Amino acid sequence: MTTILNFITSQTKLPTKSVENTVKLLNEDCTIPFISRYRKELTGNLDEVQIGDIVKFKEQFEAVEKRKLAILKTLEEQEVLTGELQKKIEEATDLITLEDLYLPYKKKRKTKADTARENGLEPLAKIIMSQTRSLGSSDISSLAVKYVKGEVNSEEEALEGARHIIAEWINERTDIRNMLRNQLERFAVISTKVVKKLEDDAVPAGRQEKAQKFRDYFDWNEALNRIPSHRLLAILRATSEGFIRQKIEIDDEKTISKIEERIIKSNDAASKQIKLAIEDSYKRLLLPALSNEALSAAKEKADETAINVFAKNLRQLLLGSPLGEKRVLAIDPGFRSGCKVVCLDAQGGLQHNETIYPHPPKNDSSGAMKKISSLADAYKIEAIAIGNGTASRETEQFIKRIQFKNAMQVFVVSEAGASIYSASKIARDEFPNYDVTVRGAVSIGRRLQDPLAELVKIDAKSIGVGQYQHDVDQSKLKSSLDISVELCVNSVGVNINTASVPLLSYVSGIGPKLAENVVSYREENGAFSSREEIKKVARLGGKAFEQAAGFLRIKNGDNPLDDSSVHPESYAVVSKMAKDEKVKVSELIGNKALLQKINLEKYISEKIGLPTLKDILTELEKPGLDIREQAKVFTFNQNIRTITDLQEGQLLPGIVNNITNFGCFVDIGIKESGLIHVSNLADAFVSDVNEHVHLHQQIIVKVLEVDVDRKRIQLKLHK
Repeated sequence: MTTILNFITSQTKLPTKSVENTVKLLNEDCTIPFISRYRKELTGNLDEVQIGDIVKFKEQFEAVEKRKLAILKTLEEQEVLTGELQKKIEEATDLITLEDLYLPYKKKRKTKADTARENGLEPLAKIIMSQTRSLGSSDISSLAVKYVKGEVNSEEEALEGARHIIAEWINERTDIRNMLRNQLERFAVISTKVVKKLEDDAVPAGRQEKAQKFRDYFDWNEALNRIPSHRLLAILRATSEGFIRQKIEIDDEKTISKIEERIIKSNDAASKQIKLAIEDSYKRLLLPALSNEALSAAKEKADETAINVFAKNLRQLLLGSPLGEKRVLAIDPGFRSGCKVVCLDAQGGLQHNETIYPHPPKNDSSGAMKKISSLADAYKIEAIAIGNGTASRETEQFIKRIQFKNAMQVFVVSEAGASIYSASKIARDEFPNYDVTVRGAVSIGRRLQDPLAELVKIDAKSIGVGQYQHDVDQSKLKSSLDISVELCVNSVGVNINTASVPLLSYVSGIGPKLAENVVSYREENGAFSSREEIKKVARLGGKAFEQAAGFLRIKNGDNPLDDSSVHPESYAVVSKMAKDEKVKVSELIGNKALLQKINLEKYISEKIGLPTLKDILTELEKPGLDIREQAKVFTFNQNIRTITDLQEGQLLPGIVNNITNFGCFVDIGIKESGLIHVSNLADAFVSDVNEHVHLHQQIIVKVLEVDVDRKRIQLKLHK
């Protein structure tokens, strides 16, 4: 049997020792962030992506092994397991091969072949299939007549039943199935046609309008092995919603001929029966099953691509620029219902809330200005965050007319998912005495202060930075997004004394239950003064502490190293460095000149190697450095209010708000986002959109085309 190490190594091409040690660490419940950051000596300095690949192929291998055991158990119970079959099953390395081996023994609904066997026609099928002697038409006829009895009423019924049995045998042949898989992989075409009833005038206008989004696929065909992820997912959605019909096509005649070449040995009456059985097997059994398999494989590949895009976008969004611990006035803008205003302290605590009405129909601009000005003074506001939804532009312009006593930074913040958060249990628990409008405004303000800390409270699928996220495999999507969030949280680090339960739950080794226990301890005992104190949290044992400690920060604690990414297990070596340099640990931190003099070779031991020592030195130079860029103020073109204000050739400032494989969408300050197609990102061919732009990047775009009716805007990245 293939060992797990051989399998993972063959798939990843990583060194065997690195794979072996990583698998061992994973089996000890170590997390990807912990392994990649604190076990570099064991892994050979593998990064998060490489360790993630090991996790993926480890799970694949374990799934195959689990399926093998289930199949072997079933075959033993059926008393059909031979030594040869067992060997083939044990040597299989993928699920498709396994299922092909199991197919002849798999319990299924009663088939035409089963009925033929019950009618005693299997001997006839064997004679025909053996092709051991030449059979003329009269020979076949006289042979078949012997089986006309019981439920079999004629020679033709006897021959038809025999063909059903032969068709099933052909369907179960692994070599034929693999040949057809190869043909589908190389030559399959996915074709689509509009559903006829959509052309009926009686179809509701709303459904007609929805269908028009997919009109490109009303008559479409494309090679299945070349169709882009987003197009396949669009076709499958249009199919599921009943707008089109799709099918997988291949050259039937050529493929049937290839099957005949493998089976037919003569040119007589028996071969004619076999040809009929081959055609039946191909059209009724092989093609439907294997074309579905090919489509499923293409869908799986498309899912993986879409999920990767989503994960990349989410990572960029979560690592968006934080304003930091500044006092913020946040506004959830609106017209008729007014603008909900909240004032937050530097840690995101709600201090005040009310509603102003600067826009129609009330038009209380003067009163609203006075209120905002007085709130800014009273709460010593340092920045203003405005949600980018309805009335955002009008609210931004209104705020900029106010003469504040001190310089005021004004930011427009994405509201994506804010309504999901405001109605969630997390929000209700945080603000049980406030309604959803207040909670939404608080979320907008906190997103400006720290996007990561706030966005982890929202289901990642609700943030809207993916493509066809509701059409992909939901369990794989959740797993991928959870990993992305986990990697982001741990790459930044978490202040244990201010972090919420959702944020703490993504810290390596913690999880939701321990996160609740951490917060409960904090509420009962006050702020943590050291990392060592974390061990006092209920149910937080040695393993969880080992996994989590390096990612949890304690500001102004007993030990200055507690506010760094240096793991407690390495404190002793830092103390030795300080002692050797005749300074305190606190004097070593941030002293770049002194740190550069340290000879790391002196501190190498069995437990700690050069990679970790280099990381420690880098951290000591700038302890707790936030890897994220600082937030920057941005202003849209104030003359562009709606899509009708756009003209070809205009240069406009914009913010990238979504990235897909076919390009990126840009917010230019109006309701509709514009698209920079991948072909308009650069003069040369672009294979990866992320090489040219990233989420929330501030860019200049050129308007190429405006389709007001379809509300589509084509843009080009302006260098």
